[in-house]
Amino acid sequence: MKIIGVGCGPGMITEEGISVLRNAELVFGSLRAIELAGEYISSAEVHEITDYKALRSLPEDAVILSTGDPLMAGLGYLPGDVIPGISSMQAAYAKLHIPWTNTAIVNAHGKNHAEAISKAAADIRNGHSVFLIADPEFSIEELAASLLPDTKIAVCSNLGYETETVVEGTSSNPPSPVSRLFCVVCGY
Repeated sequence: MKIIGVGCGPGMITEEGISVLRNAELVFGSLRAIELAGEYISSAEVHEITDYKALRSLPEDAVILSTGDPLMAGLGYLPGDVIPGISSMQAAYAKLHIPWTNTAIVNAHGKNHAEAISKAAADIRNGHSVFLIADPEFSIEELAASLLPDTKIAVCSNLGYETETVVEGTSSNPPSPVSRLFCVVCGY
């Protein structure tokens, strides 16, 4: 099995991922992942993933598409070879022109938001910038309220797409997401 990161937006899949996809016979992915990689799928049989629990039972020759990078809250936990893609963290930090060598990663996507906010605040107090993987229900206002005044916050929406926006603010004047697909960088 091969797990390919298709990137967080169009054009963010690697050459290695493209090569594997062009030779694949059986491909599985979310609708968004299939859309991002579709132009590189030649004659493979393509299936939308409807049961994530069944992925471990796929045939060995299956190729599984993961949005972003498979090891950044993706499908990299599955057995098989992982081929990285450009993650939203890489794209966000590049857009903001800040290094990510002292970054803490907090996953709030489908997780307990209060715990994620608490962890992010603690990581910032400990001198780290924080990359936060958000979901549409994540509250930037609640995050901002947990941070020291004037802590930098950036909301990066639709990274890699034509509608991409990166809005910076502070905990005193937090930015808002412009779409349901966003991530947060704070404490930088």
